[in-house]
Amino acid sequence: MLSGQSNSKDARIRIAKRIVKELHAGSVVNLGVGIPSLIQNYLKPDSHVYLQSENGLLGMGPTPPKDEIDMNLISASKHPISLGIGSSLFSSADSFAMIRGGHIDIAVMGALQISEKGEIANWAVPGKDILGVGGAMDLVASAKKIIIAITHITKDQTPKIVQKLTYPSSGIRAANLIVTEKALFEVKDNTLLLKEIAEDSSLQEIKQLTEAHFIISEDLQTMKID
Repeated sequence: MLSGQSNSKDARIRIAKRIVKELHAGSVVNLGVGIPSLIQNYLKPDSHVYLQSENGLLGMGPTPPKDEIDMNLISASKHPISLGIGSSLFSSADSFAMIRGGHIDIAVMGALQISEKGEIANWAVPGKDILGVGGAMDLVASAKKIIIAITHITKDQTPKIVQKLTYPSSGIRAANLIVTEKALFEVKDNTLLLKEIAEDSSLQEIKQLTEAHFIISEDLQTMKID
């Protein structure tokens, strides 16, 4: 059972753990800022999933113990990291050549909104300071698969899965999978397909908290984390 609001630490961890199950051995995976950056701490050491960071690293490991933190080793999210066996360091130019060249199997990204067609908005809020799109647009354009890690609603209970984006889009391509603490949706033919519901949620709650239209899988499952 989740404690507190949808944006609680437990909710974020649940999302990260569920996404780990989507990362297959041998895949090169880019982890975005926010919830995606938690995923590295829940991968098994023998998973053979290779984590790529935009600032120039392949083979990123979990967050080290406090007494082993080296602030020269950080992710693109500016979080302390460790180096996995066989990891490599390279320039940002090489990193983006890897991204733009289509060598990222899976990009796990956060989002501010996602539409019922799977369109992604994750870099700017109208009326607020804009820092720039960063690598989001490159990843949306070039990653082979896009997984969105997002809490189902905002702190003020506003749905994040909407009919149409009201924030600037991150690119023309749609996400493939959306994982929240309450549900898992697959994007198929510009339509959201509800495939899993968390044990402590319900179809009625998902309908109440999701502005977007969606269809329900004939094989609807309970979300399994561990």
